[in-house]
Formats: sequence, structure tokens, C-alpha cells
Amino acid sequence: MSLETVFNEIPFVESLGIEVTEAGDGHAEGTLPLREEHTTNPHGGVAHGGVTYSLADTVGGAAVVSLTGDVAPTVDMRIDYLAPATADLTATADVVRNGGSVAVANVEIHDADDHHVATARGVYKTGGQNGESPWEADVERDDVDPDDDQ
Repeated sequence: MSLETVFNEIPFVESLGIEVTEAGDGHAEGTLPLREEHTTNPHGGVAHGGVTYSLADTVGGAAVVSLTGDVAPTVDMRIDYLAPATADLTATADVVRNGGSVAVANVEIHDADDHHVATARGVYKTGGQNGESPWEADVERDDVDPDDDQ
């Protein structure tokens, strides 16, 4: 299964409509067609900042995982919103540092009208997973009670 497919099958990514279109060698790209439910008000027009952030975080994470080959949870992300997002979005991410315990990726977000919507820098945890992955379907966790409804 390709890395793009792994990211595109994340339930949250699917629900937003994000598609990771490329991921390899510390670089990733993705798209997000804007839908009415992504907007900040009932009259539509401008994407909610969380939608833009989610695209940046997803594509930045894909860039990191393309180098590490392992899960890389987000430790921190800073995003600067530069213009309102009013059309479909694209993101491009590049890893600028891949260290033993963290990696850093820069992400640029543009809309279909070529407006530079946002720039972000994400820090992702790398290493230390000891070969265990929460992405594996058969992972058993001792800290979760299956009878607990919470």
C-alpha cells in the first residue's frame, strides 16, 4: 500500500476531503476541494482556519513519514494565515530537518486562484516507537477498557 493511500484512508482526512497526491523523499503534496461545510459562516465564501490547518498538518506529516517510514505525531505546528481561502486548496510540504527525535516540515498553502493562503511549520515526533504503530489494526492497548462507554 502506498504512503498516499495510507494517509488518504485516515478517517479524519477522508471526512474533510483531503487527498495526499504525492509523498516521497521528504516532500508531499495534497489537495482539499472546499465544500460548504468547510466555511466560517452560513453564507459560505471563506474556509475555516481549522480546515487550512488540517491540510497543512496532514501534508506535513506525510512528508515526514516519507522519510522516517514510521508514525510521526505532531508535536507543534505554527501557521500564519496570509489571505482568506475562498477556493480549492493545495499544500506543498518539505522536510527541512529530520533528526533523531523530531523532524520539521515547512508547508505552503495556495488556493485555486493562486493566492498564498498560509504558511506553516510543523514539528513531528520521530523515533522511539520501538516498532509499535497505532496505525496497525491489530494493536492491543492495555490502557483501554473495551466495556467503557466513554
